[in-house]
Amino acid sequence: MIYLDYSATTPVNEDVLNSYVKANQMYIGNPNSLHKLGVESKRMIDRATNQIASILNVKPEEIIYTSGSSESNNLAIKGIATMYQNRGKHIITTDLEHSSIYGPIDYLTKLGFEVSFVKLDKDGKVDLDNLKDIIRDDTILVTINGVNSELGIVQPIEQIGEILKDYPKCFFHVDLTQGVGKIKSNLDFVDLVSFSAHKFFGLKGIGVLIKKNKIELEPLIHGGKSTTMYRSGTPALPLIVSLAKALRLATEDLEQNYNYVLDLNKYLRSKFGEYDKVRINSPLNTLPHILNISILGVKPETMLHALEEHDVYISTQSACSSSNSQSKAVYACTHDMECAVSSIRISLSKLTTKDELDKFLIAFNESYNELTNLR
Repeated sequence: MIYLDYSATTPVNEDVLNSYVKANQMYIGNPNSLHKLGVESKRMIDRATNQIASILNVKPEEIIYTSGSSESNNLAIKGIATMYQNRGKHIITTDLEHSSIYGPIDYLTKLGFEVSFVKLDKDGKVDLDNLKDIIRDDTILVTINGVNSELGIVQPIEQIGEILKDYPKCFFHVDLTQGVGKIKSNLDFVDLVSFSAHKFFGLKGIGVLIKKNKIELEPLIHGGKSTTMYRSGTPALPLIVSLAKALRLATEDLEQNYNYVLDLNKYLRSKFGEYDKVRINSPLNTLPHILNISILGVKPETMLHALEEHDVYISTQSACSSSNSQSKAVYACTHDMECAVSSIRISLSKLTTKDELDKFLIAFNESYNELTNLR
């Protein structure tokens, strides 16, 4: 099997899985219980939280545990909108967001909120001048993903944060799901940050919303004590411990792993340049873990299933996207509908080998020739 869909989800690291199993076996008490077993469990959660906070350079009390990035994004957007709607009902975002951003935003528009989409430059990055033009006194939230999940575009988060400093009534939320564990990010300029463990070899079902201390949120889930007042429910100690372990392992050799994946990305780009009907949609200087291409005239799902016959696994759009006929993100960057309706995503990781890519390219070549000759 050749797995090239790491941006959808990663296989769990064995050491991370062992941490999860041991935590399940050794810490059976509810962390909210007052007896010895509960106190021991609470102490273990605090250790994991302190470790996560140290790695990300945030405060432990700013960490809210969720079920994953989709919940974190919903909590951030709905929580801010509900809590601060007396300040205004204007939200700014982009055409490059995940569906778990558009979902809550669409919901809020039905409640009277207004949404503006900031323009993008030729490389898919936020047009900072346009951001300054469209922000208003009643803008309460700017939500922009740090790394786009389809094309790998990395946004200038620090520069955006600097602009928003002049608007103290407006909060800045960043969906950093595709960035954590792959690139180092400065979170000093951000108010809220979402990410999920299964994107960096952790377990599914555990995510984080970082909420800076100055901010209040209206919870999505009410009732019941947890690690914070913003997300009720019994703390998932084993998942929290495993997340801390996954994050520590993912950030140990960050630069080395990045450069390794960058070389793989460059290799694929050079090979795809040999095909007349292939268009590379991911601009240069994007996150190398993601490479988006289009095979003109070939439906994405057709190529996906053709490669699947060779035991090769890629994706069309992002795994959480609805089955639309076109990629909104690809069209926003390329302004080419033919590319938007035929795009596929190849996503790499530190586990990907050159040998795997060579085998993938053999399968790709065979599938490409077969499908393009059918036209």
